[in-house]
Amino acid sequence: MTRRHTLACACALCCCQTKNPGAGEAAGGGARGTLAAPAPPVAARRPHAVVSPHGTRDDPYYWMRDDERKDPEVLAHLAAENAYANAVLAPVTPLEDTLFAELRARVQEEDSTVPVFDRGYWYYVRFETGKQYPIYARRQRTLDAPEQILLDGNVLAVGHPFFKIGNYAVSPDGRLLAWAEDTVGRNQFVLRIMDLDTGARLPDTAANISGALAWANDNRTLFYGGKDDVTLRADRVFRHVLGGTDVLVHHEPDGSYYVGVGTTKSHRFITIGMRSTTNSEYRLLDADAPAGEPRVFLAREKDHLYSVDHLGDRFVIRTNDHAKNFRVVEVPRGKEASDRAAWKEIIPHRADTLVESVALYDKFLAASVRTGGLRKVQVLPAKGSAFYIDAQDPAYVMSVYDTPDPTSTRVRYVYESMTQPSSVYELDIGSKQKALLKQQPVPTYDPALYTSDYLHAKAPDGTAVPISVVYRKGTKLDGSAPLLVYGYGSYGMSMEPSFGATRTSLLDRGWVYAIAHIRGGQEMGRAWYEDGKLMKKRNTFTDFIASTEHLVAHKYGAADRVFAMGGSAGGLLVGAVVNMRPDLYRGIVSFVPFVDVLTTMLDESIPLTTNEYEEWGNPTADKAAYDYMLGYSPYDNITPQPYPAIYVRTGLWDSQVQYFEPAKWVAKLRATKRDTNPVLFDINMSAGHGGASGRFDALREIARAYAFMLMTLERPDRRTDLTL
Repeated sequence: MTRRHTLACACALCCCQTKNPGAGEAAGGGARGTLAAPAPPVAARRPHAVVSPHGTRDDPYYWMRDDERKDPEVLAHLAAENAYANAVLAPVTPLEDTLFAELRARVQEEDSTVPVFDRGYWYYVRFETGKQYPIYARRQRTLDAPEQILLDGNVLAVGHPFFKIGNYAVSPDGRLLAWAEDTVGRNQFVLRIMDLDTGARLPDTAANISGALAWANDNRTLFYGGKDDVTLRADRVFRHVLGGTDVLVHHEPDGSYYVGVGTTKSHRFITIGMRSTTNSEYRLLDADAPAGEPRVFLAREKDHLYSVDHLGDRFVIRTNDHAKNFRVVEVPRGKEASDRAAWKEIIPHRADTLVESVALYDKFLAASVRTGGLRKVQVLPAKGSAFYIDAQDPAYVMSVYDTPDPTSTRVRYVYESMTQPSSVYELDIGSKQKALLKQQPVPTYDPALYTSDYLHAKAPDGTAVPISVVYRKGTKLDGSAPLLVYGYGSYGMSMEPSFGATRTSLLDRGWVYAIAHIRGGQEMGRAWYEDGKLMKKRNTFTDFIASTEHLVAHKYGAADRVFAMGGSAGGLLVGAVVNMRPDLYRGIVSFVPFVDVLTTMLDESIPLTTNEYEEWGNPTADKAAYDYMLGYSPYDNITPQPYPAIYVRTGLWDSQVQYFEPAKWVAKLRATKRDTNPVLFDINMSAGHGGASGRFDALREIARAYAFMLMTLERPDRRTDLTL
């Protein structure tokens, strides 16, 4: 897990349809009335020295940090922020309600995933009409067998403002179910175990676990991941025998690594994986002898990232050893993996192809690979030539769906584009015939009404930056449309040209939506990521600015009607960009934003900091890193200049970006900027990084953000009515 991964943004960009509103609705239904505007909260300023080996900075809003979330003054300030946001948005409540109804209308409320076969059972997840949470279920041997409900999230969530099932694992004999649940929103899960034959909960439990679970083959030994109590880093693995005590199997003292646990495709080995941004290491334990000691598969080496799986008589390794974009090799079981001479290459390294993941089967191997900025599926049969599965859109995303049955002769994959909802296919390896198993139903949505483009902008250093664009057919590309530009650009996380039903509510109102595939992601390969991190981080911001300018210059949007959106590390992006070029944007929407980069990266007690030195740099040990971060950190670079309207949302219990980062950022913006455009701060007091846990509650949050943008679009820009 990365601290800044954009869970909230992913939610904000995916789900629904709309009707064209009347002019009064678009204008906010009387938002420009004569009532006096509510006054925003004014945060107290209190000197606080942030000390480092390379300088001391004053942070007058540091007092907003309350790790216990109990300080009455802090809670009162957050309540005042929520009250202010509610007051400003009150005139567009009818619009928000309309948007929410549109978003919900695009949800197939009675729905189910495509079943997956695993050791005698078909497993699937389904939703019921009107209910917020998923139901996990299975059927034995055939899909006509009686349904057995494993977990009903709607029942488990009763009495909890927040509820999430993090992961679950069924014992090899199918009798025991272990799962991790979070009722706070802080990703500090609690372990539960149930006897599926009787429905009885076992007394075995554990707190503050990571959610990673793996059963040994004896059906009574469970391995699970644990977290550090302070930093919340997943740093240990325990072995638990039913009815017994927990035994620490591995503890990782190096703060740059996260620890996970799982099983190989063959179920022969328990895997304990340690991964930092640039290094990884796996240890294997015989799943038939769970009391044994894990052995190192390949010892960690500087800048070596790898993953390993096992099936049949071989280990398969995805590795960047002498392969920046990764290659795939195999090692016969019984050979030492550290002996590079024993490696046999399956997928060679290519400068223009990034190998992202590999799925093993008895008769073939399937890989998700990326070329030309797009993710594709490559199939390598045990007999015959390798081939790619074809696609029909100019911009799309295709991914291998790694099903657990190794005997399958069909590769399952998921396909979607900016206009086509997600579809699950299976392709027969022998005949190459493919079958559509399911296309995600999106009520009232007609893909024929929309179209997409794939463009390239030129960054200041001459680099071509891809942009995916979608809009409704008939929208005039004459420089008059409102434009929303979304970006992320961190951790090598690629922002795919995928389908998002919620954004249709904007497209149907004449908006153009664009994803800027900026450096810091991995859209164009590993080098694309490396050119947007550490001391090259500014490329992320200038790529986004160049993408915005390109879209406006080519008339995809009106120069005075452009909005930017980002969340988590994408919140850092839009926070930095709005300091650099506030003139480009009419409004900014920022979810759970990582905006106080330097202070956070100086503090090893804040969750996840030490794991991310290889992403941002270590400002304690390296003055150059300190100075570089100080030069772009959004909080530190707010200046007395006019800013666009800004909407910020966070969760009080966020463990990845602490709530006090956006709280401080908002306070400093209001105190410094030279305009009267609103800065709104919405805090979900019962949620964490991903926002509301219920599927309909999450849609309500999206509707609110959209209402803010539509309101802002119709109101005057208050940057030009002041004497600066």
